[in-house]
Amino acid sequence: MENKTNGSVEAKLVVENGQLPDPADWAFTDVVNYFKAAGFEEQATAFQDQEIDGKSLLLMTRNDVLTGLSIKLGPALKIYEYHVKPLQTQHLKSNANAS
Repeated sequence: MENKTNGSVEAKLVVENGQLPDPADWAFTDVVNYFKAAGFEEQATAFQDQEIDGKSLLLMTRNDVLTGLSIKLGPALKIYEYHVKPLQTQHLKSNANAS
């Protein structure tokens, strides 16, 4: 796995059919581990402190990530754009396909 410092990396979660498991099923420790594996070790503690589980992660807005977690702006932007938003999109697509 290529690790780009604080960039877009696939976390070390079990991959099913080429995709991560549905984040809606993640406990807050899974969210923390996802961001640690993605190179956001320091910022992952903010998700732990706020007990952000998968369902909460899927409900987060850009503003929540940028201002609600007390994370520096640069890493917060990367977390939202390269991780939160794509996970939200993946969840919506998988739910649409399941219907």
